[in-house]
Amino acid sequence: MTTTEPPITEPPTTEPPTIDLNADLGEGFGRWTLTDDEALLSVVTSANVACGFHAGDPVTMRRVCELAAERGVRIGAQVSYRDLAGFGRRAMDVPTDELAAEVAYQIGALEVFARAAGSRVAYVKPHGALYNRTVDDVEQAAAVVAGVRMAGGDLPILGLSGSELLAEAEGAQLTCITEAFADRAYTVHGTLVSRREPGAVIHDPDAVVARSVAIATEGRVTALSGEEIPVEARSLCLHGDTPGAAQLAGRVRAELLRAGVKLEAFA
Repeated sequence: MTTTEPPITEPPTTEPPTIDLNADLGEGFGRWTLTDDEALLSVVTSANVACGFHAGDPVTMRRVCELAAERGVRIGAQVSYRDLAGFGRRAMDVPTDELAAEVAYQIGALEVFARAAGSRVAYVKPHGALYNRTVDDVEQAAAVVAGVRMAGGDLPILGLSGSELLAEAEGAQLTCITEAFADRAYTVHGTLVSRREPGAVIHDPDAVVARSVAIATEGRVTALSGEEIPVEARSLCLHGDTPGAAQLAGRVRAELLRAGVKLEAFA
């Protein structure tokens, strides 16, 4: 009687988690500078470039696009309400047709400089008040999507998981990229705590680094209430307008790599 040996099976292989690192860049105006663009461009894989409505100007946009193209960093249009004085963080009511046109205008302006640098605008991300508004405002979300279609056809849109913005983008057959924030507090519902609330911004560098690793490797974050909540993120935002932002971004990148996370642009 012969016996059959059980087949030898290889242990399953698991792909390392992959995440994109994005940062807001070019957020200066004229002689006023805010972000350390050169330092951040050595860390991130995607650059959200201000398009002149909340920050940025033609010279700054051109310079950031050139630096990003040289370093192989993807260029994204960071569109916003027309609010230079308020840095795009003040609530505004803009008619949908007007908002769509303004979004298209901003993308088109950045595309000129991206192409001149030998690159292109690869995605779109709203900024500040517009970002927050499109989380639950269907009309404003639809206007942003209409502007993207007007300017770029099928450009991917970067936004918060579960937002109306990504729902509208999906309905328009655009690629949806989910992102998370390691330095912003979350509600138990997975939305960002308003900057007007205490504790909305996390200033402890060690906490930001730890949250970044947990988001990338475990898909979770601690809400302001102390509860652990799931987050879906293909991209992690590193804010560039805080003191020491470039150094903190470098720490985040190093710890992600140490944790076995693959850093790769989504677009």
